[in-house]
Amino acid sequence: SLFYRMAGKNETKVMYFILLGFPTTAEQQLLLFSALLLVYLLTVLENFLIILTIRNNHSLQKPMYFFLGSLSFLEIWYVSVIEPKMIVDVLSHDKRISFQGCMTQLHFFVTFVCTEYVLLAAMAYDRFVAICKPLRYPLIMNHRFCAQLIAACWMCGLTASSIKLSFIARLSFCDVDEINHYFCDISPLLNISCSDSSLAELVDFILALLVILVPLCTVVASYICILFTVLKIPSSQGRRKAFSTCSSHLTVVVLFYSTTLFTYSHPKLMYTYRANKLVSVLYTVVVPLLNPLIYCLRNKEVRSAMRKTFTCRR
Repeated sequence: SLFYRMAGKNETKVMYFILLGFPTTAEQQLLLFSALLLVYLLTVLENFLIILTIRNNHSLQKPMYFFLGSLSFLEIWYVSVIEPKMIVDVLSHDKRISFQGCMTQLHFFVTFVCTEYVLLAAMAYDRFVAICKPLRYPLIMNHRFCAQLIAACWMCGLTASSIKLSFIARLSFCDVDEINHYFCDISPLLNISCSDSSLAELVDFILALLVILVPLCTVVASYICILFTVLKIPSSQGRRKAFSTCSSHLTVVVLFYSTTLFTYSHPKLMYTYRANKLVSVLYTVVVPLLNPLIYCLRNKEVRSAMRKTFTCRR
């Protein structure tokens, strides 16, 4: 830490933080390291295979799979900004991360999380148009509009992250350099700040509500309209087919929103207890691993396209 005099009193500028992570014994460390490494590699591989499958199959050149490929691309970066450092820290005695590195990790993580919220809402809107306005679907969800939606998702994520970081980076952390977490997140940083963080908390809380609730309302409204439309379909087979196109996306939405909403709707006091750290593992490690499996196992088109892509034919 670097000491300097300001406003007539000694303060401390923290040059690095120590990520406490999870307390483990020597025997547990190797097991945890192996499990986390395997999960990370599987997550990246799964999402890469989905991107490759969509890219190489003309039958999947549809808006629905364009969004799915964008989600897989996003999640590769989403896990890569957290898990490699987390894996290394399990076996390392030096769990430090520089102040600049911490802010960089926070910036990218918040960007990816916020982008995923909006992207899942865009995917819900795509399903709404496909089921409720099928005749106008090709006209509305054209390639240009889909690309604009993806760009808007990333712009929302970058804007929200930049605003949050501008308030958090100016906080003072004095001589407290231990973060009770396995990565740099907003709530743990607010908890150890020695300066007045009320404005940063307020900005974070308002942006969290906007970034979570606006897309969530879009998702709920879309699926309410979808439900009413599907119930009007006379045949049970038609209803099942319509629901099957939404089931994978709805499952992913429930998993992602339920875990992150618990954490980010109350910004400062959520990492007081160890249980809240475990909740973070769900949306940073477990959910990204499950998402590609959900889309592949529940989607016949994706399964069929993968077989055509990776099966050698005589």
